[in-house]
Amino acid sequence: MLDYDTVINWPFPDVVQDYTTRDTMLYALGLGYGQNPADPAELRFVYEDGLCAAPTMPVVLGNPGAWMRDPRTGIDWVKSLHGEQGLKIFAPLPAQGSVIGRNRVTGVVDKGPGRGALLMMERDIVDTATGALLATRTSTSFLRGDGGCGAPAASDPPPPPVPARAPDIVHAIATRPEAALIYRLSGDYNPVHADPKIAAKAGFARPILHGLCTFGVIGRALVATACAGDPARLRGLAGRFSAPIYPGETIETQIWTEPDGLRFQARCVERDVVVFKNGTGKTA
Repeated sequence: MLDYDTVINWPFPDVVQDYTTRDTMLYALGLGYGQNPADPAELRFVYEDGLCAAPTMPVVLGNPGAWMRDPRTGIDWVKSLHGEQGLKIFAPLPAQGSVIGRNRVTGVVDKGPGRGALLMMERDIVDTATGALLATRTSTSFLRGDGGCGAPAASDPPPPPVPARAPDIVHAIATRPEAALIYRLSGDYNPVHADPKIAAKAGFARPILHGLCTFGVIGRALVATACAGDPARLRGLAGRFSAPIYPGETIETQIWTEPDGLRFQARCVERDVVVFKNGTGKTA
């Protein structure tokens, strides 16, 4: 069972990560950029001449590793699920460089025996050379096996509602059949995304796409539409994962423009299933 005092005070060392233009291009290829290699709007993310980093790339940098598997945490990590993801962007990520990942646990919520627990984390991505804060990554893990751990109980904040009208923008992006095999090269080697036997044991018909890849594809849609193609205008996005995507399926992002920012959700076109909900976004 999760040890609250140990987890809430977990000492994360700084994670220094160097990355190259090759890493930047590989991340973008994992999101499907380059499917139309004659399109300059795609080519700038996958070709070294004028290369730009995709604005969601900070989510794969500065990872503290599989710390939840440490027996001292008490976490039943096998039963953990990636529930929510967010990213606040303060400055464009350079196409190559070095960053420091500064990770911290920001909260644990006990939902009660048999109901699981929530673990909230933040990660600052800091430019090693300048000390500038480039982005802050937020995430919530649903720990299905740790309800009743004794952490403070709290109610979930109400998610932002989807406006009661048709979306202002609809943008569909088809993922490639080998998308998960490419995306995993950015650092997430969980075999559920590559091995059909492991995926079957987890209850999936075949390997599923990484949640953070879905998150990045949604970021692509926001850049292409709400940001008028300018990646520097995307300042943040967040929301909840609600269903997996299989590589090769189409992710349709439905976007509403509101006075305080963007609202969005994403669905799998082929199965008509919402895969990401309660989305919020900020643009410059």
